[in-house]
Amino acid sequence: MIMIRCAFLVTLVPLAWASPAARPAADPIAAPLPVITPSPTEQEATRTIERRGIKSDLSGDVSSILGSLGSNIPSYVASGVPNFFQNWPSGSAVQSSLGLNDSQLAALPTQVLNLPPYANWTEQGWNVRFHGNVYKQPNISESKLDDLTDTFLFGTSVEKLPASNATQARNLTSQIFVVQQGNETVTMHLEPAPSAGSSGETGGGGAVTPSGGTQNITLPYATTGEGDFDVFVPIKNTSGAGLAAGNTTNEIQRLNVYPEGAAESGNATAYLVPPEGYTIVSDIDDILRVTKIYEPTTGLLNSFARPFVPWMNMPDIYANWSRSIPNFHFHYLTTTPEQATRPYEDFIYKTYPGGSFDTRPLNFSDVNATLSIRKFLLNKVVETFPQRKFILIADTSNSDVMKDYPALATEFSNIQCIFLRNTSSTDSGDRFPYDTSGFKTLNQKMYMFFNVPDDLTNLDIVNGNCYNASIKQNLTFSEQGLPLGLSKKSDAVHLYSSRTVLVTLLAFLFVLFSAL
Repeated sequence: MIMIRCAFLVTLVPLAWASPAARPAADPIAAPLPVITPSPTEQEATRTIERRGIKSDLSGDVSSILGSLGSNIPSYVASGVPNFFQNWPSGSAVQSSLGLNDSQLAALPTQVLNLPPYANWTEQGWNVRFHGNVYKQPNISESKLDDLTDTFLFGTSVEKLPASNATQARNLTSQIFVVQQGNETVTMHLEPAPSAGSSGETGGGGAVTPSGGTQNITLPYATTGEGDFDVFVPIKNTSGAGLAAGNTTNEIQRLNVYPEGAAESGNATAYLVPPEGYTIVSDIDDILRVTKIYEPTTGLLNSFARPFVPWMNMPDIYANWSRSIPNFHFHYLTTTPEQATRPYEDFIYKTYPGGSFDTRPLNFSDVNATLSIRKFLLNKVVETFPQRKFILIADTSNSDVMKDYPALATEFSNIQCIFLRNTSSTDSGDRFPYDTSGFKTLNQKMYMFFNVPDDLTNLDIVNGNCYNASIKQNLTFSEQGLPLGLSKKSDAVHLYSSRTVLVTLLAFLFVLFSAL
């Protein structure tokens, strides 16, 4: 039956291979100067909403074909970007959907999502990048909350989930249905942080506790219309404050950060990072935790309802790096929306070394923006620390990673290592292709596609030896993982026309979706 379906689909699809869109202009990034910088605004997003090399034209055609064949697979499967991470309600839409009037909303306490920031050192002292969101959380009845939660669940409902899973799904849904507060003034309280994170080291690893630094800082700009704030602000310098100057120490110092006057503490830990040293920018899904974002139903349940689970022994790898690489700064970057940040923070700080955080702000809300936000945030942190060496780690299930990581290494000379988990090599559920063409001009010494965490042992990261020669790479520097063993190798173009590859891919996708 599968063979018949494939043959039937192939005869129905006379399509041409879509040409890639022009590369967008680089996002403007605030210079890492000791001045106050405004919150980032939405940049013009890339027009190529590829999912690991699958063009937007292709996803639209697949959606059309699946629909015409009566498939009940949701459209976001074909788009390649899970719908439960897109188009979440915000602001007035939430207020309207819950039937709240302005008086009821005004009576609710104001709360703050305070993301763990990093700080850089300049001639004027330490500058902390405060970022997060101000909002109000309505009181929602359990029956209404269940109805809302069910809209995010595919193929199941809250009442069918185990009790603990149902509670987690309700909690996340309640975090989504909040009303962001624009034009709000934010004041932060800073004080020494005794600990943050889990690495087997005293205090959670990755930083030291300063002897002082207690102070209050009022952010110079009100929150955006979406309730966001994102700004570098100078804090009191070292004279009498108990903070070591960034040009006199190589140690990373940590300060607790609390929003003043908020009903919920919203506490976070700020990391004061010296100009020189090593910083790892780490993705989270399917590299630090088991998400299976490429299996829509499983990925949704793992994100909404199930406890976060580490991927194999990855916590041991990070703990070892924290202990063996001096003053290693951990920066966790996920394109998960702000509303879902707290479960991620809780998981990281219980399982991995403490570090700063970046997530997707509300003004990056659709698929196009989601695929451009990673590059925006990567550029921001790399340009903020031009003298530090960066290690980038993620997995091949992200089309933005597969483009942005090698592009960053080409653009910036301080990218030391790139590590990419090949999800398709160990997880049979990942059957989408990925594009390795961006790595063709890079020195093999600086990057490695790996299969399991132990592949990352015995590497000399500090000296830039980031490749374990015993791990086969098998790169074609083109689209890989195509169905039936195909790949777009430059030396095999005469064997497979673009149309043949596309039609075969469509047939493969149909079989894949039919089997889910």
